[in-house]
Amino acid sequence: MVTHGHDEEASGEQAEADGIALVGARRPLPLVVAIERHAAEVTVLCGPAATATVAPKVVASPVGVPSRAGDPLPDGGPSLEGRPPPDSRPPPDSRPSLDSRPPPDSRPSPDSRPSLDAMVRRAIAVGLRRIEIVAWRDIDDPEAGGSELHAHRVASLWSDAGLQVRLTTSAVAQGVPVVHRDGYIAERRFGRYAIFPRTVVRNLVGRTDRDGLVEVWNGMPFLSPLWARCPRVVFLHHVHAEMWQMALPGPLARLGDIVERRVAPRLYRSSAVVTLSASSRAEIVSMLGLQPERVSVVPPGVDPRFGPAGVRDRDPLVVAVGRLVPVKRFGSLVDALVQLRARHPRLRAVIVGEGYERSAIEARIDRCGAGSWVDLVGRVGDDELVALYQRAWVLVSLSQREGWGMTITEAAACGTPAVASRIAGHADAVVDGVTGLLATGTEELVTRLDQVLSDEVLRSRLGRQAQAHAGRLTWEATALGTLEVLVAEAQAAAAPR
Repeated sequence: MVTHGHDEEASGEQAEADGIALVGARRPLPLVVAIERHAAEVTVLCGPAATATVAPKVVASPVGVPSRAGDPLPDGGPSLEGRPPPDSRPPPDSRPSLDSRPPPDSRPSPDSRPSLDAMVRRAIAVGLRRIEIVAWRDIDDPEAGGSELHAHRVASLWSDAGLQVRLTTSAVAQGVPVVHRDGYIAERRFGRYAIFPRTVVRNLVGRTDRDGLVEVWNGMPFLSPLWARCPRVVFLHHVHAEMWQMALPGPLARLGDIVERRVAPRLYRSSAVVTLSASSRAEIVSMLGLQPERVSVVPPGVDPRFGPAGVRDRDPLVVAVGRLVPVKRFGSLVDALVQLRARHPRLRAVIVGEGYERSAIEARIDRCGAGSWVDLVGRVGDDELVALYQRAWVLVSLSQREGWGMTITEAAACGTPAVASRIAGHADAVVDGVTGLLATGTEELVTRLDQVLSDEVLRSRLGRQAQAHAGRLTWEATALGTLEVLVAEAQAAAAPR
């Protein structure tokens, strides 16, 4: 059972644990800092640095098809190196009108790409049979988000294709320590924050039974460059940036920011990194200083269960999905919806998800007198989520940080367009003016929502093109693209020096 209300950053704004590596005159000294929401415990661990593996320059296209850094993308667009960051786009008034926009770029057919089975055979041929994925949380965790869903899908598909996959995460409350799920093993033995230092210690002093490693860097890094002695890739969905200030008291927030921007990049600068979108890649390179040619883009997939069906609600229905945490900005979204209802008196809204800000959002809804038409429904099951997407007129997200925005393309697969904040991640999940509309700030968000709700022709066209766009995103392509980067690392390590 995959729970919903997911998103990419997986509770970065909640109590997070982060790692510091201080480089001294003679040897590196990793300092692992576990940060709870209002307190911190520090464990100091010493160990030698690992030698970084340098692989060929690989950048995967937005459909998970690897190409060399700087090469044109398969759709004929500019190379990733030549794309401007999202905030450098011309203002809305200078862009082409919605009606003049072309449909989303055509993508190469699956037949033109190697199959996942073929890539697994290549992996086994270079010695990659046993893969370990280390991550903060398991998909069964009550606070699981898009990061956990992504790791789960990749692990499942790699296992199904013939690899032996083990996922190592923190313990799940009331959950068993070992789970056999969809072909792979999930070991959930350590505490919520102990998972970070315990993983470092286990790998520095113990023997491991793996041929390759995937580290999921979600807030706190596992410092794998210090201890991994095998081919390795890092899943880094986005930069946390101001999320530290949203979740932690001042000194701890500054510490988290220093770790992310100044300390961890020294360790990971030459690591092979996989992220979800070209816009997130641009931020990772510019803000963290990682080597551009070492950061690949492999978008997430969309589960086949998401598809169009039935009839839209008779009255305007806006749906938002995500964890109820500060970075999602649901309080500001409630304010925007109140403004929107002045223009659409029959408007209804449904917010799906749970989180520690629930009581504050409920209070906001009550103060606005919106309790009769804004429903805060908590987590919902798979079928109910699909039905909500299918009934909705538009999906909305006012999030401040995303690596992609999986709920956007889930809704898109159901033929529902999105209006979303103009941020890295969203800039790829939404083809602005084609599959939905992007907005800068709450006022523009209200204007764009009003456009979509008021214009049935526009709404229908955006929905059709959103469905076509989402139809090109598969988890099989995600599993293939991520494995291809790991195989390239193994090949580089085995090549004569």
